[in-house]
Amino acid sequence: MIDKTVVSPTAAVADVFDGATVMIGGFGTAGMPGELIDALIERGASDLTIVNNNAGNGETGLAALLKARRVKKIICSFPRQTDSHVFDALYRAGEIELELVPQGNLAARIQAGGAGFGAFFTPTGYGTLLAEGKETRNIGGRNYILEYPIRADFALIKADRGDRWGNLVYRKTARNFGPIMATAAQCTIAQVRDVVPLGSLDPEAIVTPGIFVRRVVPIRVAQRSAA
Repeated sequence: MIDKTVVSPTAAVADVFDGATVMIGGFGTAGMPGELIDALIERGASDLTIVNNNAGNGETGLAALLKARRVKKIICSFPRQTDSHVFDALYRAGEIELELVPQGNLAARIQAGGAGFGAFFTPTGYGTLLAEGKETRNIGGRNYILEYPIRADFALIKADRGDRWGNLVYRKTARNFGPIMATAAQCTIAQVRDVVPLGSLDPEAIVTPGIFVRRVVPIRVAQRSAA
């Protein structure tokens, strides 16, 4: 019997190793798997490369992971905002490496990683500092730069509901990067509001099929309130 349900966030991230590349879903705090991030901090893995749209908000979630000095590099499209002071301080002190990627390119590179593409050409970034050292080509009268896929050892994502096979549905814009990150990681771990019986999810509403998910962690309301 296939059952990908894991009893706790701690158990779900127990094999995240030092030096791993970890994709973390979320657009700011929307869709951010906070409980899995907290468990990752407790796990103690270090020298991580994190792939995320942002670089943390305030001092919780991803920002807390940065503050704990567990991250050596972050690949993201939006590293600075009014409450990104943890990342800002680390970067100014030379304690973290940043790879800045335009948001569309970030999504496309993750999608390419999941689809098995070797590389792709994009016009975004051409003629800017982000294109330095990259192959360029003129196609149909338009200039492009060559970008490579992003793949990860682990993806930590948040969905609304899932079943024991790992099929997932999301809540509105909290979906964001979750579905594409699930395809581009060796091990995808999803925290969900509830694990429902097989057949309860409308097949037409399933966004991430279970074949892309290794572990599903139900996060009860009581757990979230206590966190």
